[in-house]
Amino acid sequence: MNLRDLRYLVAVAEHLHFGRAAEACFVSQPTLSTQIKKLEEFLNVTLIERSNRQVILTPVGIAVVAQAQRVLREVDDLLRLAEQHHDPLGGELRLGIIPTVAPYLLPRILPVLRREFPKVSLKLTEAQTTPIVRMLKDGELDAIILALPVDEDFITVTRLYTEVFFLAVSKQHPNANKKTVSLDDLNDERVLLLEDGHCLRDQALEICKSHRAVENTNFRATSLETLRQMVAANIGVTLMPELALGARGGSVRYIPFRGRPPSRDIGIAWRSTATRGELLTRLARSLQLPMR
Repeated sequence: MNLRDLRYLVAVAEHLHFGRAAEACFVSQPTLSTQIKKLEEFLNVTLIERSNRQVILTPVGIAVVAQAQRVLREVDDLLRLAEQHHDPLGGELRLGIIPTVAPYLLPRILPVLRREFPKVSLKLTEAQTTPIVRMLKDGELDAIILALPVDEDFITVTRLYTEVFFLAVSKQHPNANKKTVSLDDLNDERVLLLEDGHCLRDQALEICKSHRAVENTNFRATSLETLRQMVAANIGVTLMPELALGARGGSVRYIPFRGRPPSRDIGIAWRSTATRGELLTRLARSLQLPMR
């Protein structure tokens, strides 16, 4: 038994498909299948039920996969501990970031990272909140940038900035020429939202429910850029976070809310047991933005 075979097994458990698991591991399917079969023979248990239509983990297979994930995570931490010993502020850093933040924040922070951490090799993963939190807990990512709060144990969190929401409307909308709006202006509006899985959708829904706005259920977007185009076409209105605001004066008007506007906190999180705590703490300080 070796670490490679454990990685193959974990890949099959994640994909529940030998072909896709082999592609993820950059090996042929016969090679992966053979190695997992050898692992079963070594352990003297059946880990996977095989059929022409599906792959199912056996009860013992589920337990072995969970243990294999822990082993691989510990090995990864061991390698990073050695790497940190040689250069605490260098080496590879695997950073996850949610899609409603990535395109707008990365252009701001990448120059900072290159300037202040020149020896760090950054590897980025863009995904929704649930997948990157899972990847962080499983040791596949070193840190994640996402909307707060993070309701997980053994996670260290630092707030990077708070961004307010603006009401985005088309230039044909009755409120288009207003300098400010109130939350009551959301009453009876048909609000365009992102699809399930985006934390921004949940935040916007909460605001809508408390101010008698209704979701436009005829359309759910996969990105803020798609929402922007739908607003421009006067299909509905939406709530747009400050960093994502486009150029003023185009087909979409971005109107600030009066008083205490709705907002969201964006932060960076990492495992409290992470071996790269010094780098991540310094990184968090460097990435804090002077937002309103």
